[in-house]
Formats: sequence, C-alpha cells, structure tokens
Amino acid sequence: MAYTTIDDPSLYHQTLLYTGNGSGSRALTNTGNSDLQPDWLWIKNRSNAVDHGIWDSSRGAGKRLTISTGAEEDQTNVASFNSDGFTVNTGDIVNTNSHTYVAWQWKANGGTTTSFTESGGNPGGDRQVNTTAGFSIIDYVGTGSAGTIAHGLGATPEWIVFKDRSGDGDNWFVYHQGTGNGGGVRFDTNAATGSDSNRFNNTSPNSTNFTVGASGGVNDDGKATIAYCFTPIKGYSKFGTYRGNGNANGNFVFTGFKPAFLITKKYSASDHWKVYDTQRDQANDGSLTGLKVNANDNESDSGTRAIDLLSNGFKLRETDGDTNGVNQDYIFIAFAEHPFVSSKGVPVTAR
Repeated sequence: MAYTTIDDPSLYHQTLLYTGNGSGSRALTNTGNSDLQPDWLWIKNRSNAVDHGIWDSSRGAGKRLTISTGAEEDQTNVASFNSDGFTVNTGDIVNTNSHTYVAWQWKANGGTTTSFTESGGNPGGDRQVNTTAGFSIIDYVGTGSAGTIAHGLGATPEWIVFKDRSGDGDNWFVYHQGTGNGGGVRFDTNAATGSDSNRFNNTSPNSTNFTVGASGGVNDDGKATIAYCFTPIKGYSKFGTYRGNGNANGNFVFTGFKPAFLITKKYSASDHWKVYDTQRDQANDGSLTGLKVNANDNESDSGTRAIDLLSNGFKLRETDGDTNGVNQDYIFIAFAEHPFVSSKGVPVTAR
C-alpha cells in the first residue's frame, strides 16, 4: 500500500531568517528546497520587543494584524507576496537596520479565492484552499447567529486560528482538537482553556464545516473575521496533546516526522505559548530557542528549552512548567522538516 505524504514540506511551509537593512522595497527570497509564495506570513523581530505581525494573501499584503488585540491596520510594511518569497518596506516590525527577524510562512492557494454567500444565518465570505497541504484561509463576515462555515479541506480541521479584523477588544481565539469545543484558548494571552459556549456552539468541526457560535469573538454581527484552518497531513503536520512529567527525562511525543516548526502551550493552567523552529536552531543540540507568541518579548527574553527534535517526533528534556510541568496538559502544533517515511515507503534514514 502506498504511503501518502508530502516528500518536500518546503513546498508548503518554510521559515526564513533575515537581518534588516532599513531600506524599502526589499525582496526576500526563501531558501528551502522549493520556491514558496506565502499565503499566510507571520514575522517576528528577534532583536527587540516588537509585536508579531500577521499578513495573508486573502486580505492582501497591505492589511496587517498583530497578535495584540488591536484591529487590522492599513500598512505598507509588507509590500507584496512573491513567487519565491515576499517584499518588505521599513518599520520595526519587519525591517529595521541590523535587527534580526524570523518569518514563518504557509502556502494555501496563491491568493485565489472562491466566494460563498450568507445563508440561513451562516456567514458569507471568501475561502482559499490547499487540500494537499491541509490548509485553508476563510475570510467571512459574522452574523451574530450560530452557524456553520465550509472550510473546503475535505477532512476535519484540528487547528483553527480566528481573529476579528475590526478589533473592538476581541482577541485571537484558537480551536485545537486537544482543548475541545467549549471555548478554546487565546493566542494573545497565557490563559488556560476558556469556557464560552458562544464561541464554537459546543460543536467540533467536521470534514465539511466548522461551527461558530452567536458571538464569542468569532461571529459578531457584521464584523469581518479571518480564520486559518489546518487539518493534519500524515508525515507533514500534526496537532496533538501530551502530559508533562516535570522530569529532565521527559516524554517522547510522536509526530511521524522530524519537526521543523513547533508550538507548545500548557492548557491545564496559565503559561506562555512558545514557538520553536530549526532555522534558528540548526544544530539541534537539545536546546531550542523559543519565542513567546502571547508577548512581544525578544528572543533572549523568551529563553531556551531542552527539547530534542527527532526523526519521528520530539523528546522533552526540560523541567520548566511552560513545557513539561508535572501532570500538566499541553497542546502542540508541529510541521515537518521531512517525513519519517517517504511517499515511496522508504524511511528517511534509508534514503
């Protein structure tokens, strides 16, 4: 039987490191095995305490969101999405001279969207879908009534990130299969799992739709909202949970691939979101440099954690509570550097 996976994850996800030069119209080229035109672009200044910047091709390069709770802004920090990367202008969030940056990128459908209309209280909007990579971007207008939205993936999303583009105090809400449909967690705080039946109407996504409640920051009447939806792809992406043991010989967490990108979040109690990647830590010496998602901290203030990235998962060697607290529960989001087994059924170690 054929093993279906993505042999070259850089077709759909890449991390780019660069140093700012303070000049406008600066084209940045991805360095992975394949060209990638990003549809979701997430940039963090590693040197300074500057907010995370979020852009996508559905809304357009001139529309910026930040992980703070503010509204979408018309900004020219990112000038364009290119066939092999993106172009930045100036500003501390993307291109200050001598500052170092990391850009995490995912490919959907090249900015080509399909419209869907409001019907029976279900929101209308636009979607772009990449079923191969298990990623869709849904840009919709809330109705204030519980309803469903087709995500287009043909499989159940296990990670969805929502943001009300108008702001008004609404936050970044996250559905993760590990925390369930009772309210989820927030990207912009370190809080534990919340409880709000209005958010997802106590209904989990299925292979066709995800459900939004009557408000809850994901379906407020008349408000434009963006949703980034991911379904797991064997050997490429995984969205799961683990329990910490507080021991330097911590648990092994299976992913089915060597992670290139990893987010962890304690959800049983409050603690920081942490994002790691193998571009910033290419040596894979058991010490990974984190960046807090829910804070503006620079890299040095975010600290390192003892995590081994292995050929088919990751091993916790950290006693800190934000990663491996005793009997604490965590969610994780992981994308592959390469699959453990290729589409030809060959283990990567045998290639």
